[in-house]
Amino acid sequence: MVTALSTDNSDDNVEIIGVDPRLMAERTDDDEDQSLTDLVEQPAKVMRIGTMIKQLLEEVRAAPLDDASRNRLREIHATSIRELEEGLAPELREELDRLTLPFSNNTPSDAELRIAQAQLVGWLEGLFHGIQTALFAQQMAARAQLEQMRHGALPPGVSRGGHGQSGTGQYL
Repeated sequence: MVTALSTDNSDDNVEIIGVDPRLMAERTDDDEDQSLTDLVEQPAKVMRIGTMIKQLLEEVRAAPLDDASRNRLREIHATSIRELEEGLAPELREELDRLTLPFSNNTPSDAELRIAQAQLVGWLEGLFHGIQTALFAQQMAARAQLEQMRHGALPPGVSRGGHGQSGTGQYL
């Protein structure tokens, strides 16, 4: 959700475009949509495999491949997808299955391998960016909650003094 926040200070007019942290702070654990960070069950494993796949894509781009190396890369690609799926929640597994098509029984061409690897790298980078965005939103929500707690700890006009003091004016 993107909203525009505006402050009406006489010193400066600031307009912040982004997620309203006050709205994020109101979210509860019972919200229907799961956080993207919850959908990655094994983040370290997903990061390792993603890094490996990205490196493989660079290798495929850099040098021509013979039949044996293309077959090996096809196997690595299929194994990588299976391993990735183990680290993901069912929703992301289904998405990955829909987006990745298996190779034919023939040896894939260099172009087919590059396309398959690039598609997988792109999907993983999108996943990582989504996780970073979700973490940032969570941090902003936590910060907003902390600010609400600080400012809402005492109602206006009440001091910390105690012992029946209820006046708001200066003591002379």
